[in-house]
Amino acid sequence: MRALRERNPGIPIITYVNTSADVKAECDICCTSSNALQVVESFGVDKVFLIPDKYLAANVGNKTDVEVLIWDGACEVHERFTAQELRDYRKIEPEVKIIAHPECPPEVVAEADFAGSTAHMIDWVKTKQPEKVMMITECSMADNVASETPEVNFIRPCNLCPHMKRITLDKILDTLVEMKDEVIVDPVIADKARVAVERMINLKI
Repeated sequence: MRALRERNPGIPIITYVNTSADVKAECDICCTSSNALQVVESFGVDKVFLIPDKYLAANVGNKTDVEVLIWDGACEVHERFTAQELRDYRKIEPEVKIIAHPECPPEVVAEADFAGSTAHMIDWVKTKQPEKVMMITECSMADNVASETPEVNFIRPCNLCPHMKRITLDKILDTLVEMKDEVIVDPVIADKARVAVERMINLKI
């Protein structure tokens, strides 16, 4: 992050909220997949970095006049989906509505009927009330959308995230009962990282 800033002085650096504290400590502001576009445009400048997900950055860049510079990183789950898969699904289920997460490649997002965060997907399905929906996202995230709209028929050709699956209810219970696996963040890093998070929250978007 420091090297990136040194090579690109004056360009704001936005980082996805699920990055580590030490990365947040070196950036200007955080974002989520829900508010990334608004955060990018909040600076009022011609050019920003949005890291680390190159597909989220590219998809946001397609919606704004701001030049969104990317870092060559991607979600190993969402990058596995392809535009051809979506076209093949439509041949089998021509009436289906396809919704995709913005961490998917831009060509996948272009094939979808809607792209947005989990919260935006839920709002879209509740508003549109389609009979059948296909969700292009991580399996657990797809479950969240389906649970909010049980009256809709969901098709989920989802991919599992191996990292998210490391967290289980049993492990959470053990941690709470035994008070173990404590995460300690250096106070100096925490103070700097908090600035980036609070800037996002204070935008009120």
